[in-house]
Amino acid sequence: MHAVQGLQGSLFDQGDEIRLGPLGGLRRTVLGAGAWVDHLPGWLAGADLLFERLAADVPWRAEKRQMYEREVQVPRLLSFYGEGAALPHPVLVEAREALGRHYAPELGEPFVTAGLCLYRDGRDSVAWHGDRTGRSSTEDTMVAIVSVGDPRDLVLRPRDGGATLLRLPLGHGDLVVMGGSCQRTMEHAVPKSARAVGPRISVQFRPRGVR
Repeated sequence: MHAVQGLQGSLFDQGDEIRLGPLGGLRRTVLGAGAWVDHLPGWLAGADLLFERLAADVPWRAEKRQMYEREVQVPRLLSFYGEGAALPHPVLVEAREALGRHYAPELGEPFVTAGLCLYRDGRDSVAWHGDRTGRSSTEDTMVAIVSVGDPRDLVLRPRDGGATLLRLPLGHGDLVVMGGSCQRTMEHAVPKSARAVGPRISVQFRPRGVR
């Protein structure tokens, strides 16, 4: 397991108060086939401080997964907070509740779980996939992601392959929400980076029965 590099702080986020901004600045990109993505840069102020707290306080674990004939290390550290579990920082509770209120007319149910990923450097990544375990394999749903730490690209493309439709550098308190048919009809990934990048943590909020 490679060590976590130091975080290069954002010049625009040097405050010592961790707080959420308004959601009025969300901008939606329609990808087609019923899929869309909302994006709001810098929703969370004090994101570098939150990164430090989460990096230190979350019970991170390394996982291995079966790939064909061999077991391989998952290239990132993980932690998962199920429904009813206490989240590792109060602002994550506030974020989940604020997102639930904002998207209630479209989603019709609350966000209840939080999955966290720690990308230690540019070698950590997520391959192309959709969050299709559970109801999201057959129903429209939403996955909301708050990112802290150094930005890493989130890329989206159609599930059957083809050109990348959207590329968003996410970090330092940015919010992205994948909605509609996005998990069924699109794939997303966080590619490896050849550039020297510092660590990033993503927090994924999901409704019940979606993984």
